[in-house]
Amino acid sequence: MTDQTLSLSRFTLSSLPVWLWSFLGAFLVWVLSFSIAGQGAQGMLVAALSFSVFTVMVGLGQMFVITLGPGNVDLSIPATIGLASAVAMKVMDGQNSLILWGLLAALACGILIGGFNYLLIRLLRIPPIVATLSSSFIIQSVGISYGRGLQIKPPAALSDFTFSRFLGVPVLAIVAIALSVVAGIVLHRTIYGRTVLATGQNMRAARFAGLSVERTRLLTYVLSGALAALCGALLAGFSGGSSLSMGREYLLTSIAVVVLGGTSVAGGRANVPGLWGGALFLFMVSTLLNTAGFGSGLRDIFTGLIIVAAIAITGTRQALR
Repeated sequence: MTDQTLSLSRFTLSSLPVWLWSFLGAFLVWVLSFSIAGQGAQGMLVAALSFSVFTVMVGLGQMFVITLGPGNVDLSIPATIGLASAVAMKVMDGQNSLILWGLLAALACGILIGGFNYLLIRLLRIPPIVATLSSSFIIQSVGISYGRGLQIKPPAALSDFTFSRFLGVPVLAIVAIALSVVAGIVLHRTIYGRTVLATGQNMRAARFAGLSVERTRLLTYVLSGALAALCGALLAGFSGGSSLSMGREYLLTSIAVVVLGGTSVAGGRANVPGLWGGALFLFMVSTLLNTAGFGSGLRDIFTGLIIVAAIAITGTRQALR
C-alpha cells in the first residue's frame, strides 16, 4: 500500500461523521440478529425505539454534564429515576386528573437533586464524580423512606400514552426526538450551550473570557436531574408502577450512549444524533445476548468493554485528524 493510498484511507475513515459509527454498529447487530432470532428480529427495531427513548432521555442530561470537561459525570441518575418515579406515582395517585401535577412534582424533585449535586461540588470542592456518587446514597435513603411499600398503579391515561403509537412509531420516541432537536439547538445556538462547550474545552480560558462558568455548571446539573426525573415518571407509567431500583441499569448505559455517540470524555465536544445510534446499538446488543441465553452480568461486562473500545477509537480518530 502506497503512502498516498494509506493517507486516503485515513482521510476517509477520519472524515466520516462521528454519529454514523454508532448507527452503523446498530445496523450490523440487527443484521446479525436474523441469524439467531430469525424473522423475530424484524420487530426489534420498533422495540428498540420504544426502550431507547428512556436511555436517550437520561443520555441527553449526561451528555451536557460530560461536555463540561474531565471528571464531570452524573452518577446520581439511577437514584433520581427511582425517587422521581415514586414521587410521581404518589402525587398522581392513579388519577388521570393529577398526571400533570405528578410530572411537575417529579421535575421539581430532579431540579432539587441537580442543585444539591452542584452545591456539593461547589461548596465542598470535591470532584463531581465523588459528589454525585455520594448524593446518590442520600437520594436512595430518602427514596426508601418515601417509597417503602408504595404500590400505586399509574393513571390509565399515562400508561396509554407511553404505549401509544402514531403511524406505527411510538409517541414517546417522537417526544424524545423533539427533546433531542431542542437539545441540539440549545447546545449550538444559545449562549448557555456555547458556554458548556467552551467550559469543556478550557474552563480557565472560559472564565477569563467573562463567561458565566459556575452558573452554566449549575444549570447543567439541574438539567441532568430534571431529565432523569422525567424519565423516571414516564418509565413508571410504561412499566406499570414505580420501583427504587428501576434506574439501576441507566448508570452505565447513560455513560455508554454518550461515549458511543461521539461526545468527547475530555469535554468540549458533544454529539446529539449519536445518542440515538448508541442507544439503539446497546439495546440490540442486549437483546441479542438475551436471545443467545447470556445473563445480565455478561451484558454489563460487554457494555464496559464497548465504552473502553469507544474511548480508544475516539483517541485514534483524533490522532488521525
